[in-house]
Amino acid sequence: MTELNIDTERPESLLKTRGTDHITIWGSNAEDTIEFYQDILGMALVLKQPNLDDPSQTHLFFDTGDGTILTFFVSDERDSAHGQRGQTGSVHHISYKIDPEEFEEITEALDEAGYGYNIFNRGIFHSIYTQDNNGLVVELSADKYSIPDDRRAEVLAKAHELRVEDGADYAKEEHLEQALDELGIEYEKVELPEASTGVGI
Repeated sequence: MTELNIDTERPESLLKTRGTDHITIWGSNAEDTIEFYQDILGMALVLKQPNLDDPSQTHLFFDTGDGTILTFFVSDERDSAHGQRGQTGSVHHISYKIDPEEFEEITEALDEAGYGYNIFNRGIFHSIYTQDNNGLVVELSADKYSIPDDRRAEVLAKAHELRVEDGADYAKEEHLEQALDELGIEYEKVELPEASTGVGI
């Protein structure tokens, strides 16, 4: 395998992105899409207009919670359909941040709404996995530690360095905590439920 350069320094390149503006997904119909993303996940529907490339479709814009936009091309002619199959170039899943203090409340809400889910302890964060109306895997990710957004990449890069030194297969809670300590970042740990790592499942 090619040696990877894990670093927070921006590489020399033709251009440099400035963050994610939006992600667009082929959706089914407006009603089912709005029900899941607005009514279940609580995203504000901030814009609705025709798909400018194909005006027979509608373009829905949702605010994911931090100003990053998620959009869907939808049509009343398309039914929701579960059972997506992964292939090269397709989306495996999309992850959204949640307030760790609301972790239990969110799982209860999913139960009440009839959406199945799995909970995993992913080492450096906790995750709830569910599916939207089309079978797209949606991850709801809760940070175990309060990490400043502007230092997140730095913390992850340091945790990677520490897990390699440790010979661990993946970054674990202790690597993240040690990274925060070494970088001099004050933090509070959030108590989250016991869960499997999901490794190898």
